[in-house]
Formats: sequence, C-alpha cells, structure tokens
Amino acid sequence: MLSPHEFATLMLVKAAPEQIDFNREELDTLLERQLVALERLASGVQRPRLTVHGVSVLQAITRKH
Repeated sequence: MLSPHEFATLMLVKAAPEQIDFNREELDTLLERQLVALERLASGVQRPRLTVHGVSVLQAITRKH
C-alpha cells in the first residue's frame, strides 16, 4: 500500500514530471515498486515517467464507482 505522499508524488509525476524533486523519499519508493522509471531526454536531463504499472495504479484510484 502506498502512503498519501507516495500517491501525491505519483500524480505529480503524471501531471508535472519536470517539477519532481529527485531528493524526495517517495520517489525512491515509487522507483523501487516500479511505478515510476527515469528517462533521459535528448538534452541529457533525467525526468521521471509513469510505468505501465504506475498508470494502472492511478487509474484504479481515480475510477468512479
């Protein structure tokens, strides 16, 4: 189970990956759980992105019943 901060970080990765602070402990957890991956842009800058599993988690928590 993810903490509220980890869920918030997951949503931030989806909405604004350029705003992620790489020192966030939550980001490490999301990387370990393979919900987020780091990609290197053509400019050489690294940026987090959602994995297929990360997208699935967000879809599951945002589904309306």
